[in-house]
Amino acid sequence: MPIKPDQSEKKLIRVRIAPSPTGLFHIGTARAALFNFLFAKKHEGSFILRIEDTDKKRSQRYFEQDIIDGLDWLGLKRDEGPVIGGKYGPYRQSERIEIYKKYLKQLLEEDKAFYCFCKKSETDLLITKRSVHWCKCGDLSDKEIKEKISNRESFVIRFKTPRKKEIVFKDLIRGRVKFDTEIIGNFSIAKNLDEPLYNFAAVVDDYEMRISHVIRGEDHISNTPKQLLLAQALGFSSPSYAHLALILGPDKTKLSKRHNTVSLKDYKENGYLSEAMINFMALLGWNPGTNQEIFSLSELIENFSLKRAQLSGAIFDLNKLEWINGYYIRNFPEKKYLEMALKYLKGHNENKEYLTKVSMVSRGRLKKLSDLERDTKFFFDEPQYEQILLCWKQMTKEDIKESLKESLKTFNDLGDIQFKKDNLELILLKKAQEFNKDRGCLLWPLRVALTGLNASPSPFDVAAILGKKESIKRIKKAISKANNE
Repeated sequence: MPIKPDQSEKKLIRVRIAPSPTGLFHIGTARAALFNFLFAKKHEGSFILRIEDTDKKRSQRYFEQDIIDGLDWLGLKRDEGPVIGGKYGPYRQSERIEIYKKYLKQLLEEDKAFYCFCKKSETDLLITKRSVHWCKCGDLSDKEIKEKISNRESFVIRFKTPRKKEIVFKDLIRGRVKFDTEIIGNFSIAKNLDEPLYNFAAVVDDYEMRISHVIRGEDHISNTPKQLLLAQALGFSSPSYAHLALILGPDKTKLSKRHNTVSLKDYKENGYLSEAMINFMALLGWNPGTNQEIFSLSELIENFSLKRAQLSGAIFDLNKLEWINGYYIRNFPEKKYLEMALKYLKGHNENKEYLTKVSMVSRGRLKKLSDLERDTKFFFDEPQYEQILLCWKQMTKEDIKESLKESLKTFNDLGDIQFKKDNLELILLKKAQEFNKDRGCLLWPLRVALTGLNASPSPFDVAAILGKKESIKRIKKAISKANNE
């Protein structure tokens, strides 16, 4: 008979995200957390954080805090977990050792698990050859086992996998999935009674915490038959499973550091907004079924369904993320935008009014907030550029000087009160038309003189913020540059 998980539709929805605190919170784990959160809230269920920290050497509280901070930044509020607690805690695996020990002893006593004394070199060789390990240690007598343990021979605890059994489960995204135990072998479930391994601890925790659905990346799909076997051996009902398509880099290989930054913290520090990250991650492997691309968290909850999760890998498109992030930057309430933007200009000594003007004029061009320092540099430091940049199309050196002198005369003729953006735009556009049918012949050299860039806010905006005195100073420098080079 095939081994099948419990597929009851009447379960109270309880989902979990169970990261290991062995590194910074990964974008892939954050995406899985989001999908679990959306599924739970869509069905009025519970979203639980469990920290899988049984790897004593690599687990660090710093990384656990990074996970918690990342979830908080995204707005993915937990119903249970470390710090906040809950009915089924503790929520760190390192604090649940006695629970695991009880179930390990049960499997050993019922002859469903055994002590394996095979040398590591032998099992490593099997892994290298991609061979399945069917271990003869399962046939050892109690006396032989006690002797080996008393002799301090190293061991692991393995599951006594049944031979020639078919494991079938319905993946909520992929449909019917089938495995044969012949390709699984006797897999390790613990290093010893005090050190459970991933598959065993996850099964115990999912049962003890009443997890109804496990939504995770497809790289875990090979773990599912092992977990179903363990659950059956322990007499547990199993959750329903859904395996998300992996996030891929542009070259369609699994997303890694060689593609781009992969930790959520890096994106936060680089000026991406939490709302944009939520929006972007939701579209990594899920299709709303419409052309809508901008979603609030509440809209995602309303529209989310695992039926629209895609089977193929989701390509991490940084350009798409920047487009979405730019949308949120442009559409945030002004007060909220300024609260964030001014943090990126805090190293400058100018007054808040000046910094506010600089932030606002740059807003429409930003892809991420960290671009603000780079894109506004000319507002704080005199621009450096090559003479050639002053040239618009086929202008000669004399044309450039004539153009800049016309702008200089215009600025000198304006009073301080007139030196406002709207006035500057009206006057300069008229002057540009009179100077040459191609308005760029006047406006381009002026833009470069003020900013040193070929892409920037308009020269009207820039001049109004810099003020008359500084604008004139920069135009004169540009004229001198045109003369000397």
